[in-house]
Amino acid sequence: MKLEIRQVSKNYRGNKRALQNFTLTLEPGIHGLLGPNGAGKSTLMNILATLTRPSAGTVLWNGVDISRHPDGLRRVLGYLPQDFGVYPNLTAVEFLEYLAAVKGLDRATARRRIEELLNLLNLHAVRNRAIGGFSGGMKQRVGIAQALLNDPQLLIVDEPTAGLDPEERVRFRNLLTELPGDRIVILSTHIVSDVEATASQIALISDGLLLAHSTPEVLVATAEGHAWECLVPTAALGSLRQRYIISGTIRKGDGVQVRLLASQRPSEFGDAILAAAPTLEDAYLIAMAKMRNGRGVAA
Repeated sequence: MKLEIRQVSKNYRGNKRALQNFTLTLEPGIHGLLGPNGAGKSTLMNILATLTRPSAGTVLWNGVDISRHPDGLRRVLGYLPQDFGVYPNLTAVEFLEYLAAVKGLDRATARRRIEELLNLLNLHAVRNRAIGGFSGGMKQRVGIAQALLNDPQLLIVDEPTAGLDPEERVRFRNLLTELPGDRIVILSTHIVSDVEATASQIALISDGLLLAHSTPEVLVATAEGHAWECLVPTAALGSLRQRYIISGTIRKGDGVQVRLLASQRPSEFGDAILAAAPTLEDAYLIAMAKMRNGRGVAA
């Protein structure tokens, strides 16, 4: 099972380029696609879901070009788009039965699969309630249920935790990691903690370009020696933000505990600044800064 993205570009009207020569190969596992809003993530997801065609390049599913022969992928695809709409007056069961029919599942298979998913996603107790009365987290669980109806080999979820409260976000991340079966899962998000908690491989994207693709551990290692912490007066925080990437602050009684990113130890703080263990968020912020200014973080 393999998904190959080869030199894919996508141009929109007005010569706006959403993707530029994007190349990536994915095999079974959970893959995080991490980048800021407007980076091209949703465009790529729409191409992979066969909803739009690339302007250049190809996408191969097990060696078959999905632009020329989309049906082979569509039969094994599960997709939860960023803007997932529901029919608010339908119950959870009615909605899933409708989408099962759209996907071509026979009645017996659909009934069995819906029961499995209602139990898996902790929706069985509300199966006969109208979806319009569901919380955001419950609607997202219905969304992942519809994406899993055909037991997909390729599962795409685009910004699945946007708008969810912290508890629902954690529950959704746990759900992804506990999904049964051997499949390729693509989690597209701008939230670092979502991919950090779930993905075994992470691709960083900005301005339609692939910046890096590796394991979380390797990406974190790229930030080694770049993270620093020190206590500064509250009044100094504004000027620090102009010179450094500030990745975290904690208010204290005698000032602000600041976490900043710099390629060398900032000399202005003397012995008061200490090296900190790097995080995935540090690596992400450094990669984005290099993309914006064509060089490393502030020295």
